[in-house]
Amino acid sequence: MNPAADEDRSDPERDASRVTGADAGDDGSTARDDATAAPVEPAIPPAGESLEDFRDRWLRAEAELQNFRRRAQRELEQVRRDSEEAVLLEIIRVLDDLERAQAARDPATAPDGWSQGVALVTQTVRDYLVRMGVESVDPTGTRFDPRFHEAILEVDAPPGIAPGMVAQVALRGYRRGERALRPARVLVTREPAGSER
Repeated sequence: MNPAADEDRSDPERDASRVTGADAGDDGSTARDDATAAPVEPAIPPAGESLEDFRDRWLRAEAELQNFRRRAQRELEQVRRDSEEAVLLEIIRVLDDLERAQAARDPATAPDGWSQGVALVTQTVRDYLVRMGVESVDPTGTRFDPRFHEAILEVDAPPGIAPGMVAQVALRGYRRGERALRPARVLVTREPAGSER
């Protein structure tokens, strides 16, 4: 016999002993065993459960999945809206600073180019807010509405003005649709002291 030919033939027992830890499973099985394993059979309902029970459980699981998807979509929209509103509030603060800069400028010392530049930037910011659906709220003379107004002080109502009305706006408010981005800070009228009802 030819010894070289004997080496070419593989010995199954010797090959199995050469299997490394990466090739063997936890139970000692090899990848070759997995390939010859029988396919997994579909689950058979346990005794006492009918096909109708399985169908009912499947429908419930499907409904729960749809509810989860709807809830996740609502939460995603809420996070997006909250993020947009946080950025818009920062832009509103910048607009407040620009308006204060314009109001504080001294026409005698401020160059015309500077004044025009600040006015142009201020108008650009206002236009952007309008495009984003943000509108300013000036509630002077309207009834106090806690959804859109923040009372910082109560003042005696002048004659002919009912209590609970907005007498003056200390800081302009902004809203987006029916939601207040920043409530207007206002002075609210009250019944004058010593007056009889």
